[in-house]
Amino acid sequence: QVQLVESGGGLVQAGGSLRLSCAASGRTFSSFAMGWFRQAPGKERDFVATIGWYGTTTYYGDSVKGRFTISRDNAKNTVYLQMNSLKPEDTAVYYCAARTSGAPARVRDQYAYWGQGTQVTVSS
Repeated sequence: QVQLVESGGGLVQAGGSLRLSCAASGRTFSSFAMGWFRQAPGKERDFVATIGWYGTTTYYGDSVKGRFTISRDNAKNTVYLQMNSLKPEDTAVYYCAARTSGAPARVRDQYAYWGQGTQVTVSS
């Protein structure tokens, strides 16, 4: 079993930055691919970014490419999402997810474990 706890969300002005963290329990974290997804009110949960188990392979959603960076520290069982140049349309609840395969994935259904989410609000 893996438990994921997100932190770092909050209110920020457009153009600002936030860094989200996701702390994972369990000894197998380093073998899992990790992902970030987000869900705005009334919308589906969308893919944001994913990172492979070793940290060298990453993929991003088109809307965040060039602005967001996903990274991980396997020694700390933590994955991060650095968000720069934030826009009001980035406002959403951000979820961390883990999949038991080490390969990164863009598809929500390929993730077995989810955190509770952290709210990010970007004001204009």
